[in-house]
Amino acid sequence: MTISSGEIRRNMTILLEDGLFQILDWQHRQAPKAPPTLTLKVRQISTGNVYERKLPGNQKLTAAPTERRSVQYLYEDGELYTFMDNTTFAQFQMGASLMGDALKFISEGDSCEVLFYDEKPVLVDLPSSVVLTVEQTEPGIRGDTQSSANKPATTNTGLTLNVPLFVNQGDHISVSTSTGEYLGRAD
Repeated sequence: MTISSGEIRRNMTILLEDGLFQILDWQHRQAPKAPPTLTLKVRQISTGNVYERKLPGNQKLTAAPTERRSVQYLYEDGELYTFMDNTTFAQFQMGASLMGDALKFISEGDSCEVLFYDEKPVLVDLPSSVVLTVEQTEPGIRGDTQSSANKPATTNTGLTLNVPLFVNQGDHISVSTSTGEYLGRAD
């Protein structure tokens, strides 16, 4: 399926001459007396490398025929991560290179979505934020409520981030999956 520059969306997967790419950001420019240009910031799915591609602004792109499936992360076995399809209950594995930053945001038993291309898993699609448990941090000091003061904390997935002083060990916090930053307390 071909798409125009007006149909581009963030996290969309497209086919370019050298493989499957995920669009991270894009910009369409129309300079006076010059042809339009389309600048794409893309991640090559097979390697995880990020590139910037400049294309003619009127060039049609090919959307990759991908399928999203709801899955559950089961366990880690060395460099392989095992998931179960929530519909068919079939299990499959993904390597660490395909997992990328998703490992910082999911733990055993969590549900997420995986993108499939040619019946092979290619990408873990995370929600915009996740709830994690603080495993280790310095104890909060009563009365220390200065809003800009932070301290380091480590979550149950191994992610280290800065949290406000009132957050304690065992608290559930909401974390942005795009930046890895603390968003607030979670219930």
